[in-house]
Amino acid sequence: MTNDILADFLTRIRNASLRHSREIVAPNSKLIKSVSEILKNENYIQDFLLENDDLKITLKYVQNEPAITHSEKVSKPGLRIYVGYKDIPKILNGMGISILSTSKGVMTGTKAKLEKVGGEFLCKIW
Repeated sequence: MTNDILADFLTRIRNASLRHSREIVAPNSKLIKSVSEILKNENYIQDFLLENDDLKITLKYVQNEPAITHSEKVSKPGLRIYVGYKDIPKILNGMGISILSTSKGVMTGTKAKLEKVGGEFLCKIW
C-alpha cells in the first residue's frame, strides 16, 4: 500500500498509456474520484465508474496517442506546495491543467482563479 495515492494514480495512468491500455483500475478515494471527475470534464479520460470499491477508468486516445501525454506531481508528502489564487501558474500557456486542493474542494487552476481561492498545488497534466 502506498502513502501517496495521487502519485500512485498518476503512475498507473502513465504506465497504461505507455502500454496503450484502454482501462485502469485504481483504489477508490475521495481525492482520486475528484481528480477523475476533473480529468473527465477536461476531456483527458473517457469515463470512470465505481466497481467493487475500485474506480475503473477508461483512458482516452486521440489518433492512437494518449490524451494525457505528461503528468507531474507537484506537492509531495515531504514537501507540500501551496499557492495563492494570483500565483496559480498556466500550464503550457493554457494547453494543460493544474489541479489544486482548495477549501472549496479539488478543482482546476482556472476554476480556482475564477473563485479567487488558493490551495495545495497537487499536479500538472497535459
